[in-house]
Amino acid sequence: MGRPLSPRSRSGALAALVVAALAGLAQAFSLALPGTGEPVWWLQWLSMAALAGLLHRQRPTWRQGALLGFAFAFAWLCGTFWWLFISLHTYGGLAAPLAVAAVAALAAFLALYYAAAVGGFCLLAPVNKALAAILFAAVWLLAELLRGTWFTGFPWGAGGYAHVQGPLSSLPRVVGVYGVGAISAGLAMALVQLRWQHLRRWRAWAVVLVLVAAGGFAFVQRHCAVELCYTPSQAAKAPLQLALLQGNIPQDEKFEQGSGVPLALRWYAEQLRAETASLVVAPETAIPLLPQQLIPGYLEGLEALYTQGQQAALLGIPLGNAREGYTNSVLGWRPAGGAAPEPAYVYSKHHLVPFGEFIPPLFKWFTEMLNIPLGDFNRGTVGQASFHWAGQRIAPNICYEDLFGEELAARFADPAQAPTVLVNFSNIGWFGNTLAVDQHLQISRMRSLELERPMVRATNTGATVIIDHRGVVTHQLERYTRGVLHGEVRGRGLGVSEDAAITPFAWWASRWGLLPLWLAGLLGVAAAWLARRSNSR
Repeated sequence: MGRPLSPRSRSGALAALVVAALAGLAQAFSLALPGTGEPVWWLQWLSMAALAGLLHRQRPTWRQGALLGFAFAFAWLCGTFWWLFISLHTYGGLAAPLAVAAVAALAAFLALYYAAAVGGFCLLAPVNKALAAILFAAVWLLAELLRGTWFTGFPWGAGGYAHVQGPLSSLPRVVGVYGVGAISAGLAMALVQLRWQHLRRWRAWAVVLVLVAAGGFAFVQRHCAVELCYTPSQAAKAPLQLALLQGNIPQDEKFEQGSGVPLALRWYAEQLRAETASLVVAPETAIPLLPQQLIPGYLEGLEALYTQGQQAALLGIPLGNAREGYTNSVLGWRPAGGAAPEPAYVYSKHHLVPFGEFIPPLFKWFTEMLNIPLGDFNRGTVGQASFHWAGQRIAPNICYEDLFGEELAARFADPAQAPTVLVNFSNIGWFGNTLAVDQHLQISRMRSLELERPMVRATNTGATVIIDHRGVVTHQLERYTRGVLHGEVRGRGLGVSEDAAITPFAWWASRWGLLPLWLAGLLGVAAAWLARRSNSR
């Protein structure tokens, strides 16, 4: 792939960049389609096929390929998290031009990963079409992994999230969201290289049959084998009755002492006292003050209600003090099993949000320009203990944390203690009534597919939902309303054998994190490099 770009004129090169950018926007729309908020798997695949088609037909140099990759990724990322402008400008008070520049700068920085990936593909791409597809999948996988891990990671909008439904939705339980994105990229490159005469060759049909067989095996594993591993006693177990609280506290008032704070304290206390569900869940920072800042008896009264009754509660609240530091936490109460009261359950957020929960080095000047209540929180540990209640092992995660499936999988290292239900505590109010809500919903659905556990979401403004272990939303509360979602959830992973209790993804990710995917990507690149080296001799 060393020939110059086929359109000889400058306008032809510009047209290729425009096509790449439009394909990137299509990928952004595929994650949550404007107007519906639904993921569109085939649009994600077509966007990758458009980029692959440019590379296949035009045979760009590595520099030209890097420009195409940058144009695609920059448009995709801007179209995905443009709503950061709202938090920076509307709620943060940053001047609109500076807010636009900040979002564009973040997208441009992250797009460099994909520029390097596509440039590397053009540099190494072999003549062998099958190996070219493997290389494209490998470099795309490495770019996604880099974005998801370097500098604490910002994997929001990874291409695999468009596949929470569709023909590839059976694969996350094996390869995770990054693996699904790589497979989509590889298929896109493979299929744009096929012509009708190629379809008549037995090798092409062999590839198709292998793909169909792999997809069928994954489908059986997900829809059939999973059901067989559960005992009749577990199937008969009563579901957990839930009440999920959605306070809909206006974001510009949420931390204001004269408006949002007293409203939140009053409404959440009323609901926590009135609900009769087995488990009551309030969202991230539902209580927006530290315990020592509350009026005497406020928190103690709620604790007494749940430790002496027949219900349990989980609620978001900041904890800590100036000397030891602060944490973004979840506090849990349940009836004491013995005569002595049990200490409250505490989960502290591990994966903190840059600029929101910690200030990266050299960026204090930027945060001083914002009118946002920023914190510099302490991190909780990875793989914290679950909240045990009603025979379930309930594992909290707070907002941004459910982007990191490998960190949630750390709790599955011991299948006997693996979570049976996941609970996400969020506040997406920072980003307005935008597609950020739908995109975060697809992220939670992907975690359900990877780990085959139901995901319960309690949020300030939406989406407050119950998702089953197949990634299907079974209960949903209207967004941007103040109310309570009542529903039930059936935990997964009780009464099963050690091997059948967890998915393949949960098994390997709990032991090695994302290392197997890194190795797969590097092996694909190494194979292409060796093939190119042997052909050049």
